[in-house]
Amino acid sequence: MSENPFLYEAKGRVLVIRLPRELDHHNSRNLRYETDLLLAENYVSRIVFDFSRTVFMDSSGVGILLNRYKQMQRSGGSMAICGAKAPIRRLLAIGGVANLVPQYDTKEAAMAEGGKNDDEKQRD
Repeated sequence: MSENPFLYEAKGRVLVIRLPRELDHHNSRNLRYETDLLLAENYVSRIVFDFSRTVFMDSSGVGILLNRYKQMQRSGGSMAICGAKAPIRRLLAIGGVANLVPQYDTKEAAMAEGGKNDDEKQRD
């Protein structure tokens, strides 16, 4: 695939990662490599994973999210998820991610440090 399926957006110390339609083993490997580089080169205090176009995720996607969560916790940062549709939210719940990482309806709410826009959080 010649086109990068991930879109990265930096806003201050927040890194927004717009995920592809499918977050499978192959894409997760690329995401891990690319975010390792971005985190090593930039001071990032919050990562927002934008699931707005994602319709499929396997266990490797859950694994990368848990890995990044642990990494952000060690560095004193935080992580958020936005735009996840019901099937993805179910997988996040089953994988334990939903208990650790706040989920928001919008990217703007997810970018707010510490979840200042809690009224926009998704309800399950």
